[in-house]
Amino acid sequence: MTAPVADPTAARGLARVPAPALFITSGISQYSGAAIAVGLFALMPPHTVAWLRAVVSALLLLVLMRPWRAPWTRRTLRQTSLFGVVLVVMNMLFYVAIHYLPLGAVVAIEFAGPALVAAWGSRSVRGRVAAGLAAAGVAAISLVGLRWDLHDDVGPLVLGLVCAVAAGATWAWYMVLAGRIAAVRDGQASLAVGTTVAAVVLAPLAAPWAGPLLRSEAPVWLAVVGVGVLSSVIPYALDQVAIRRLGTAAFALLNALLPATATVVGLVALRQTPTPGEIVGLVAISVAVAMTPRRRAVGPDGG
Repeated sequence: MTAPVADPTAARGLARVPAPALFITSGISQYSGAAIAVGLFALMPPHTVAWLRAVVSALLLLVLMRPWRAPWTRRTLRQTSLFGVVLVVMNMLFYVAIHYLPLGAVVAIEFAGPALVAAWGSRSVRGRVAAGLAAAGVAAISLVGLRWDLHDDVGPLVLGLVCAVAAGATWAWYMVLAGRIAAVRDGQASLAVGTTVAAVVLAPLAAPWAGPLLRSEAPVWLAVVGVGVLSSVIPYALDQVAIRRLGTAAFALLNALLPATATVVGLVALRQTPTPGEIVGLVAISVAVAMTPRRRAVGPDGG
């Protein structure tokens, strides 16, 4: 989750703030945006809200990044376009999941995807333990924490769970693409172009349901813009400063705090009280994330 800070004065000011504080503030901003998005689901389907977030993010990123200054080839455009589509699809799946499941549970399950891939690929005992903890955490949340016995219709729970797992898998794919891009060219320009391409390509799947926004008053429009700013632009700016000052171990440890951060935001903003099963699963996945080395991405984490 990185992006340039447009104002050098602001960058110098942020540089004086401890990196962990910036990282946690980024997480709070990101999941506060998700909480606002939940309130928009009454007007539009979750995937449409996620698409609108991408539209807002694309417009702001184009202004901030000015990617047309970088050299582009057909190959880099294809790779960047795939990167952007994977990113936005990931957020669409995430939004569908939080429509049916608690925010903290979805974030924890989503984090388990990259943790499982990275931990299993490490081929070490520590990696295998981390993978086992991540899998156990997902099981604790999905089999116990969601309290299937209290629901007459389990269809929405199943859909939310499938989308949460799919978002985690898509996030793992996104991280691979982000690593390849960051290794050879400006990741921030790619983030701006990729998000823009994805907003255009995915418009037919989401724009037809955005009609209520056109008939809405200013507070709804402000909420849509707020989702894009809180969930994308602010985290990009804060993480640009924080990640450069964090080592791999500290970065992994702080990432482990994000599922708990999402749970707190869900409790405060959405009145979602976690069940004991969710708490056990969240702790297991957080420990797995802390044990797993993570790549530095060029764009936002899931959610």
